Amino acid sequence: MPARLPAVHRGPLDGHTADEVRALAAEATAADGVAPLSEGPLLALGTGTATVHLLTRDVDGALGGYAQLDLGAPDVGSAELVVAPPLRRAGMGRRLLEALRQVAATSPDADPPRSLVVWAHGDLPAARALATAAGMDVVRELWQMTVDLDEHPVDPDPTLPHGVTVTAFRRGADEERWRRVNARAFAHHPEQGRITREDLEARMSEPWFDPEGFLLAERDGVLLGSVWTKVHPAQDDREPVGEIYVVGVDPDAQGLGLGGALTRLGLAHLAARGLRRVMLYTDADNTVAVRTYTRAGFERTGVDVQFG
Repeated sequence: MPARLPAVHRGPLDGHTADEVRALAAEATAADGVAPLSEGPLLALGTGTATVHLLTRDVDGALGGYAQLDLGAPDVGSAELVVAPPLRRAGMGRRLLEALRQVAATSPDADPPRSLVVWAHGDLPAARALATAAGMDVVRELWQMTVDLDEHPVDPDPTLPHGVTVTAFRRGADEERWRRVNARAFAHHPEQGRITREDLEARMSEPWFDPEGFLLAERDGVLLGSVWTKVHPAQDDREPVGEIYVVGVDPDAQGLGLGGALTRLGLAHLAARGLRRVMLYTDADNTVAVRTYTRAGFERTGVDVQFG
């Protein structure tokens, strides 16, 4: 049936609508083999005042298309979108993309108007075609890298730089000092460098959060960096997978070899939990990180692209 124009909703969605979006994303994941929405947008369904939701429904009211626009940055809006597999090739994706551009450019706090960037997870041909038709080019690549710990065993007790000690994250005590160092470590990163207290609380409220896998490195009481790990539970016939979720080092601690040491520490923690496969995400142009992870045995196994 014909689709209506996208409805625009600012701020958190109600629980029922958020569940509709999750169901739509799950349907697309089953069809495409890759999730159309990343963790951040899924968490932002019920939180975030800088979030705009665009929803397209058919005449019966069923949700057929969804897009989310993050307006947290002053000069650019970052978006992700998904269309129900049975409703594709009918212009719904194009209408969502046009609406995203309009909302990004006309947002009341946009002076000058924001540009738009859109993530395409898995770099699927249909997403490429949509972006090309809209005159958008690839402006960023995010690699997924994976290591098999049976092929690349890890040191269960990796060596740390002299004087550096590691403790587990303490909820209620370490949030703000971690955010300060994280913001410094990712000062030029468009997502990680803008983690708010609300963002952090949302992640700590997820079922996967484990403070024992969130490790802080300090020397003489000064926080220098951290490694945050995550475990993706087994699904269907797939075994559980560990993730090096975030590795961050304060710029003042660069040159100590702390980034590599923290990566090895995170791998050791996940291996001790019985995980045999570990993955992570990193920007393709972050040559230092790619080199560090390659030395640890990681290989590229997937790519997300951002169009702008």
